[in-house]
Amino acid sequence: MIPATTSRIELSTDDEVNDRIRRQTERNISHFVKQDTHEIAGRLEELDREWDVERTLEANAASVALLGLGLGTVVDRRFFLLPGIVAGFLLQHAIQGWCPPVPVFRRLGFRTANEIAFERYALKLLRGDFVGLVQDTNDRGDVNVGRVMQAVRR
Repeated sequence: MIPATTSRIELSTDDEVNDRIRRQTERNISHFVKQDTHEIAGRLEELDREWDVERTLEANAASVALLGLGLGTVVDRRFFLLPGIVAGFLLQHAIQGWCPPVPVFRRLGFRTANEIAFERYALKLLRGDFVGLVQDTNDRGDVNVGRVMQAVRR
């Protein structure tokens, strides 16, 4: 069975690693609960520049393939096998959402595009971009992070 594109990496990642990434994302969001909109805007800019695991995998694969082509041309023709192996890994990743570098990248903290988007939308909700769409404060005006995250998950 081929997993859905949006969930294939999380499904092929160890639960402990997924939980660690989720907890870090929640800590990131919690940090900005009491921050002003300028601080939140700065974090949103950082998120726009964050490389997701797919982009990291593509850059890594292209680099290794080019290295193999260069070494195959200059050093030894057997290095031409390297781009073939990389292409096989990329095909496996496209179909299954897994290939040997993915667990390494996930353990290093690289998130999926959905995980990054989750933090982005939670921060936009905190900043007030969706005022009127979700009630996210209690009677004292404090932001309820749990409710914010539930709203973002919908």
